[in-house]
Amino acid sequence: MSDDNRKRGRDGWARLRFAIVGPLLASPPARGELQAELARLAEKTWRHPTTTEPVHFGRSTIERWLYAARASRDPVAALSRTPRRDAGAQPSLSLALRQLVRQQYDEHPGWSIRLHYDNLAARLRAANGSDAGVVLASYPSVRRFMKAQGLHRQRRIRLRDRPDSEPTRRRSGEFEIRSYEVTHTHGLWHADFHHGSRKVLTANGHWQTPILLGFVDDHSRLCCHLQWYLAETAESFVHGLTQAILKRGLPRALLTDNGSPMLAVETRGGLAELGIVHERTLAYAAYQNAKQEVFWAQVEGRLMPMLEGVPDLTVALLNEATQAWVELEYHRHLHSEIGSTPLQRYLSAPSLGRPSPTPEQLRRAFRAEAVRTQRRSDGTLSLLGRRFEVPARCRHLDRLHLRYAGWDLGAVDVVDSRTGEILTPLYPLDKQRNASGRRRKLSASPTPAQATPAPPLPSGMAPLLTQLLREYAATGLAPAYLPKPNTTSEQEQEK
Repeated sequence: MSDDNRKRGRDGWARLRFAIVGPLLASPPARGELQAELARLAEKTWRHPTTTEPVHFGRSTIERWLYAARASRDPVAALSRTPRRDAGAQPSLSLALRQLVRQQYDEHPGWSIRLHYDNLAARLRAANGSDAGVVLASYPSVRRFMKAQGLHRQRRIRLRDRPDSEPTRRRSGEFEIRSYEVTHTHGLWHADFHHGSRKVLTANGHWQTPILLGFVDDHSRLCCHLQWYLAETAESFVHGLTQAILKRGLPRALLTDNGSPMLAVETRGGLAELGIVHERTLAYAAYQNAKQEVFWAQVEGRLMPMLEGVPDLTVALLNEATQAWVELEYHRHLHSEIGSTPLQRYLSAPSLGRPSPTPEQLRRAFRAEAVRTQRRSDGTLSLLGRRFEVPARCRHLDRLHLRYAGWDLGAVDVVDSRTGEILTPLYPLDKQRNASGRRRKLSASPTPAQATPAPPLPSGMAPLLTQLLREYAATGLAPAYLPKPNTTSEQEQEK
């Protein structure tokens, strides 16, 4: 299985299973209704994560996934496939065969692995002496061994949207619209951007309309975080969401619209990594996120009028005033719909929240994944137009699986394609520093006292070609070409 298929299988199955049981975690069914919900999910048709074919899952299987996700702080990891126990193990080649492979590679470093294998097979078929009795392993085993040992083929030196509104119109015509509220805090968060009604003065002397990003808990109406930005980007969204999680903990689900920051690869990957169900509203259906719209009305109706007398409003002052207003007034003011203050309901209601990860874990969660090929010439790779140095201990890897954020190339990591575990960080190429000429000795390189002699030159004809000539001669057929008779000039040259 290739690295890409293995990665799709690991992530695809975990996300499919979480998509099935995630709604049960975000909104647990009432007592006695669990089996009915499991039976309903068992009747649904899902898409296989690798073949995209329709597939069904049994009720007991879904129930097992639910309990596994509920018992873990990281439900997505709990639902991922466990790697095989023999994954990454060294191929079982005999010592004699390994020596033959290394000897042949030293003589012919420009051969492909397939050509190495075919010549080994020919050599062992006609084996005598020390090679007699050596059993050739399968081609995949030899190939894995050579790749694990860094015996790669060496190059020869050559001289010369907008979404349509039809789904929303169809749904509104078929289904009724009802108000809703989840039963637990942190069961669902609402998130949205709001363009401010006043402009702020930036540091470069320009007037610019700020954008407010907010996260509101559905059950308690508590504002988990609120902050103004100058751009509506995925970086701003992740920056605000990270602070909301650090303040309040991890929610079970997040409802957003279909804006590009919410659909960015880094955003969707981070939400899946943290085990947060990402729900999205239909296009042109703002009523689905009505609680957030009601909150914006309070921001424009109470907070912004109190800043009318500030002539030179800046983003820093606006954020400071916003934090004071939301913590000391909004959270402590009676909410007419819930009958209490958001803070009181948040503290007294049952919670589905989970403890927040560390800031560094959050930083490394909201990132995209990419596969890059390592350049053998200088041990580097290219990512978003910049080159990164690959550590020497990873020099035997052909393709590296990376995790990164487009706005934060200071945290690029190499990860295991099977488990997603971080193996090593990557750093940008520093040509000026490399110009000093200082180089680290490779761990596998011998010391000067133990230096090995230069590899021997190729000796004689290759075993495979020798076998082909012998078999051709055994056919008894005449050579399939006509020798050219010597001309007078050629005879003179021979003399």
